[in-house]
Amino acid sequence: MALHVKKGDMVEIISGDHKGATGKVLRVIPSKSRVIVQGHNIVKKHVRPSQKNPQGGRINIEQPIHISNVLPVSPKSSRGKRIGYKVADDGSKKRVSCDGGEIGVVTKAGKK
Repeated sequence: MALHVKKGDMVEIISGDHKGATGKVLRVIPSKSRVIVQGHNIVKKHVRPSQKNPQGGRINIEQPIHISNVLPVSPKSSRGKRIGYKVADDGSKKRVSCDGGEIGVVTKAGKK
């Protein structure tokens, strides 16, 4: 299934407790149609003492949000916009927002 957001995209949350907030997508879970947005939908998780966390206690973690509740942020308007796809003459496919601005392609660390 093709998804309208990718890891690293800036998205706007359009419903729920964090409506109107923007954040970076940390992870996409296509099998469950969910995304994890940095700094939003945070819950406390109780953890046992371990080598990684010798004290134990409560930690804050981001919970997934359904993918239908987020929109990619358009570079033109800095707001969440619906997107479509355009195929160039050379066969490459690009995501384009409805206001005409191209959604930026995120380059991974180490690639140029």
